[in-house]
Amino acid sequence: MRRGFCFVVCLLANLAGPPSAVSAASKPKLVVLLVVDQMRADYVDLYGKNWKGGLARMFQKGAYFTNAAYPYLQTITCAGHATLSTGAYPYAHGLIQNAWFDRDSGKNVACTDDPTQPLVSYGTPVVGGDSPIRLMVPTLADQMRSQLKPASRVVSFSLKARSAIMIAGHAADAVSWTDGGSLVTSKAFAEAPVEALAQHIKAFPIDWEKIPSWTPMLPAAAYSFVDDGVAEATPKGWTRTFPHVLQAANTLETMANWTRSPFADDYLADMALQTTKTMKLGQTASTDYLAISFSVLDFVGHAFGPRSHEIQDVLARLDQSLGRFFDGLDKVVGKDKYVVALSADHGVAELPEQTAPLGLPGGRIPFTQLRQTLEAAVTRELGGQQNVRAMVYSDLYLVPGAYQKLLAKPGALDRVVAALKTVPGVADAFHDVQLNKPSALPKGTQRATALSFYRGRSGDIVFVPKAGWMLADAGTTHGSTNGYDQRVPLVFMGAGIKAAKYTRNVSPADLAPTLGQLIGVRLPKADGHALPEVARRR
Repeated sequence: MRRGFCFVVCLLANLAGPPSAVSAASKPKLVVLLVVDQMRADYVDLYGKNWKGGLARMFQKGAYFTNAAYPYLQTITCAGHATLSTGAYPYAHGLIQNAWFDRDSGKNVACTDDPTQPLVSYGTPVVGGDSPIRLMVPTLADQMRSQLKPASRVVSFSLKARSAIMIAGHAADAVSWTDGGSLVTSKAFAEAPVEALAQHIKAFPIDWEKIPSWTPMLPAAAYSFVDDGVAEATPKGWTRTFPHVLQAANTLETMANWTRSPFADDYLADMALQTTKTMKLGQTASTDYLAISFSVLDFVGHAFGPRSHEIQDVLARLDQSLGRFFDGLDKVVGKDKYVVALSADHGVAELPEQTAPLGLPGGRIPFTQLRQTLEAAVTRELGGQQNVRAMVYSDLYLVPGAYQKLLAKPGALDRVVAALKTVPGVADAFHDVQLNKPSALPKGTQRATALSFYRGRSGDIVFVPKAGWMLADAGTTHGSTNGYDQRVPLVFMGAGIKAAKYTRNVSPADLAPTLGQLIGVRLPKADGHALPEVARRR
């Protein structure tokens, strides 16, 4: 499977012609991709005044694009990470959501599920399997391995499998994430623990039983908004306000607490720097690739929301962690020998209970009512007892043959969509035939939905939430065409990149092609484009 994929990658690279000429002297020795999961674009202006370390360095000394936005509907973690690493949108790379309904097995599958590639643990034994088998487009790292000579080395870390795997690609030298109370990889990447990581984990083990309390880092006056805001979904066992005592009843709960605390971000940044030293990344004849996805902001954001003191504290502490990380790279690789790109996989909505008093629209889409309305509408057209097979967020799956029958009956699908739009929070809905050619559609909601649609994986019908509305019973979430979900930061810093702020509209899909052009690597399947402000042809 992997040999066949490699053949396709290499063939595409050859058909695209030779990479643009980049002199060995000017080429960065290390490419670093940083993803801050769930980092909304407006966090830079809202909370950036508290940053003095690595985030401050990125936004003050880098090329900062203030109007970067995903143009598609499913602003979800797996989809966003795949777009950042490939430059392609979900309709092409195939990762429509974190999970979807698999029509063949009749079950939901996660985007990295692969029982043929068992997990390899750096701690206690774990079960399950993960791989990039469902990623249909090569990543920047894949292209670096195939196009650069000698081949690049690829290292990727995150707390989440879907994040670490998607920013790596189809092969890597070291990939790790957390699962079952341990740091793990899978046999898709390594048959046994990678020695450099094993050494670090042994020297700096995570003491799951002695996680310190999470106290606020900043003076009270530095935090905006109120602590313990309305409808914050404080995790089980936590104190409601700072300091948070991270109580837990068992190891898995303790691990969950650790992944929802800034201590996890610190650990990943330190592990990445130590691995850079041990593996001598950026210190060989080629250009190496290091990617880190910081997940804590997402875990905390879902529970506490974007106005919370917890979100502000996570960012302030990440700023410190990245400051140490960049200082370390300056010494190990050389200040002018690496380039960093930072973005996010998606934003997040406000808690509707907090925005309602401000007169803003929003609410929680009633899942049961949504399913009952769809079932009733399809049954009116086709008869029968049950026509809805599954619902995964905004993807709606009908029983086999039902969609084709609706399509054949004049006006039937229009009536089903009209019924769905009577459910509170549903703005619009589209079906398979309407979503197969995004390039033929004008900009708008239908095109955004089509860019997230992958036939065979997506639902027969896909609905679009209204602004401020979400399918979440508590806390908050993301996954819409609204600006708070689509808009994210996009900033580049490092060798040869000038500090500047650019206000034109760009896409996070531009990140990978831009880094590629900086090092002379092409991404023939990308929807994004190299940004000339950063990667001018030489």
